[in-house]
Amino acid sequence: MKRTILASLLLALAVHAGADAAQGSTAAVPSPAAVKAAKYAVTTYRTDVIKTLAGLVSFNTVADPNVPSDRDPQHIAFKNYLKTEATRLGFDFADHGWVFVIGMGKSEERVGVVTHGDVQPVDPSKWKKSPFVLDQTSEPGKLLARGAEDDKGPIATALYAMKALKDQQVPLTKRIELYVYMGEESNWQPLVDFLKTHEPPQMNITLDAEYPAVVAEKASGTIAVTILKAGAVVPPAGEPHIAAFAGGFFGSQIPEDASATIANATSAIEAQVRARGAGQEGMRYQFARKGNDLDVRARGVSAHSSKPEDGVNAVAMLADALAVAPWPNTTAGGAVNYLNEMVGTGLYGEKFGNIAYRDSFMGPMTVAPTVIRQKDEGIEVSLNVRRPQGKSAEQLTSEVNAALTGWQGRNLALANITVKTSEPWLRKDAPQLPILMNVFSYFTGMKDPKPVAIGGGTNSRLFPNAVSFGPGMPGKVYTGHSEHEFITLKQLLLNLQMYTAVLAELAK
Repeated sequence: MKRTILASLLLALAVHAGADAAQGSTAAVPSPAAVKAAKYAVTTYRTDVIKTLAGLVSFNTVADPNVPSDRDPQHIAFKNYLKTEATRLGFDFADHGWVFVIGMGKSEERVGVVTHGDVQPVDPSKWKKSPFVLDQTSEPGKLLARGAEDDKGPIATALYAMKALKDQQVPLTKRIELYVYMGEESNWQPLVDFLKTHEPPQMNITLDAEYPAVVAEKASGTIAVTILKAGAVVPPAGEPHIAAFAGGFFGSQIPEDASATIANATSAIEAQVRARGAGQEGMRYQFARKGNDLDVRARGVSAHSSKPEDGVNAVAMLADALAVAPWPNTTAGGAVNYLNEMVGTGLYGEKFGNIAYRDSFMGPMTVAPTVIRQKDEGIEVSLNVRRPQGKSAEQLTSEVNAALTGWQGRNLALANITVKTSEPWLRKDAPQLPILMNVFSYFTGMKDPKPVAIGGGTNSRLFPNAVSFGPGMPGKVYTGHSEHEFITLKQLLLNLQMYTAVLAELAK
């Protein structure tokens, strides 16, 4: 009991501190009803929101390429859990297959909360516990699981934000609808098709990015090439060469792992590679001799590919560590040479012909190798591209192809060349922005917050008057898509307060 009282006092002090900080600025503050509901939500449901999050992450909702979401047993079980939670909390719901909607209230005017229930692939061997069990003990203060931050934590907090408004009988004139889409990480087309016949809410917030609010998103794209076995060099017997090179897990993750084999590696070459690798910050290497061959395994730090600066790219770094000699253009050697000459360890495509550019608001284009895959005909090298406004897709594609033509002329022919990109997105005039900025400032104490741009893409693009509001804090590493995904308990509860206050303001 004493602990409960102490926790309540500390929470009250924290909320008042945020209020004082915000009131010190010229910005408006949330209404008393919104603040009261937010305080109620975090004091009443701090345990329940964790319990619900634990239930949500227990379902492996990684997309199965062979089974559509509406027929996937794990996705169906996840939605059944949502039905149970919605019923328990007193909300209505509708299962539309790929889209699950939880609602509160009755009105023609509606406020939408857009989230997703599918998650990115995961390597269980890299987790201290199962990635589908909410780990609350391995790292005190952190809640670790696949989806904890992207995007099941936001679903749990949105549910209890709605519940707090219902409990407190906050006078609302608009219906609130929580949208949970089951293909955000893999296939947007079912949502596009759904919205052709479904009338979405007039105003929406997406809980799938960063604070204070995201009003611009770069376009996501891919540059993929294949180094064919048929056109590769066959080195003379006994000559050192790269015999194998691979790395990466999926296209929207900065790769944490990469590997290579140097055939006929001399002791001098090994020493040079070791020394070059030792000078790379954040990288770890393992070396193993197999006769005359040297196997090299590299370990970096995974991150969301929209924020390559948050990770350490094992593929790019291993290629750089191998840049101790002019390697013959074997299939694997060609892949290493291509990466070193065209990408290097930079983040912005500076070496890739004339493609590099930046926008004053959206920032620079980023170019990151993400997946190096051995295929029957050769090695496919995929680069993930995040481009801002400022160049057309046609101009960028032309510049990429010119750079590839130049490289082929100096080295060897490439096959299966793919250059594709979506379009950047911008929405600066969303009517809810003043409310989002006021709530964020009030609860964080950050003065005069401004909307931001991100490298990733969210479903905000598909909903009217939608911008993203959290769950990631500015200046903090976003852990979604990484092999160390978590949300801190402190952040989870702060999100609960802010979501409650925002919905109270938007729906009143």
